Amino acid sequence: MLITALPADEPVLAPAPLPEEEDDPPSSAQLITCPLPPSLVQLRHPSFSSHTYSRRKPAPSSRSLSFRKKFFPEVNAKLWNDWHWQVAHRIRSYEELSRMLKLSAVEEAAFQESGQTLPLSITPYYMSLLDADNPDQALRRTVVPTVMENLRSTGEADDPLSEAAQSPAPGLVHRYPDRVLLLLTDFCSTYCRYCTRSRVVGHNRIHPGRQRLEQAFSYIKAHPTIRDVLLSGGDPLLLSDEQLDWILARLRAIEHVEIIRIGTKVPAVLPQRVTPALTRMLHKHHPLMLSLHFAHPDECTPEAAKACARLADAGIPLGSQSVLLAGVNDDSQTMKSLMHRLLLMRVRPYYLYQCDPISGSAHFRTPVDKGLDIIRDLRGHTSGYAVPTYVIDAPGGGGKIPLMPSAVLGCDADGLALCNYEGGLYHYPDFSR
Repeated sequence: MLITALPADEPVLAPAPLPEEEDDPPSSAQLITCPLPPSLVQLRHPSFSSHTYSRRKPAPSSRSLSFRKKFFPEVNAKLWNDWHWQVAHRIRSYEELSRMLKLSAVEEAAFQESGQTLPLSITPYYMSLLDADNPDQALRRTVVPTVMENLRSTGEADDPLSEAAQSPAPGLVHRYPDRVLLLLTDFCSTYCRYCTRSRVVGHNRIHPGRQRLEQAFSYIKAHPTIRDVLLSGGDPLLLSDEQLDWILARLRAIEHVEIIRIGTKVPAVLPQRVTPALTRMLHKHHPLMLSLHFAHPDECTPEAAKACARLADAGIPLGSQSVLLAGVNDDSQTMKSLMHRLLLMRVRPYYLYQCDPISGSAHFRTPVDKGLDIIRDLRGHTSGYAVPTYVIDAPGGGGKIPLMPSAVLGCDADGLALCNYEGGLYHYPDFSR
């Protein structure tokens, strides 16, 4: 019955004309409800207040409200909070962008020079979070193109993780023995300028067509060692509820598939997508997990908190996968703030990625020592739940390699010499070295 919702090989995403009527999507102008007491919510961010998790209706976000009134004066709150409207009104051109932001020289040059591979796309909601006058603002750096994207540095590649070489079926990557990555679409509502799949994302090359997906399902079914399937793209949550339901049901019908994960940035860039209908559908397919992409504490808005609360209330474990980015989050205080705010939204910090060496990414990549310093500054200075695992996804398809500051100094007459988070020397009675 649901198969008919999937066209053979056509893009999805035809925006619906009206919002869902069953419940308003999350909005800073709507009721924000979460079981955390107000006393726990001290996030020191203008979008958060002691009322963020209160049962009282909070005041609308001043930034979002003023942005909407200035650039979309004809749009009411209900339409603004409809995810279909947000997708249909993405900022996609230089003309739209320059009307909303005072572009810098390096941003202007990105549209004047050829060579840009990743399209521009920013939801109105996420655009409202950007500083119109500051090109160095963290969120703005992540989504507004600059001419630096056209520079190619040593060691960079369009496909640095060699996903194409490890693809036994279209859109399927089999790198680890018991896991596969299944790309459902190449569409995102907002494109991150450091995207590891910028070679394909946004170019209308990967569709959730039934014929292609059946090839992937057949491969998974024929390999009983596969117990874990990660759905990614593009963003899988940009598919319709019916399409996702069909895909999840097909995977659940494969007996040896135990875990299904979905990688998404929707709660950060399009939280209106997380509707009650979506969470009810996802709840049917447990055990299901979501890997969320947050890059900066300013993304942890009341709208994002509401979206995460809905997902968590549906019993879906939420983990974050952040990328270490120069000029965005590459200092200990910003990273600690991000991790703390994620935990308050019931999102468990999971991975901190060293930025992949994709073509044109040098201006985003930090030295690995910077990441090690951040982990060192987090360890012991905040709860263990707030410390992600710092990893490099090895170029050439080697998989994720965890990196940790050195704590084992060697072995001496007193045993194994260890260095704690304060730099103190301690010994454990192990003389095997």
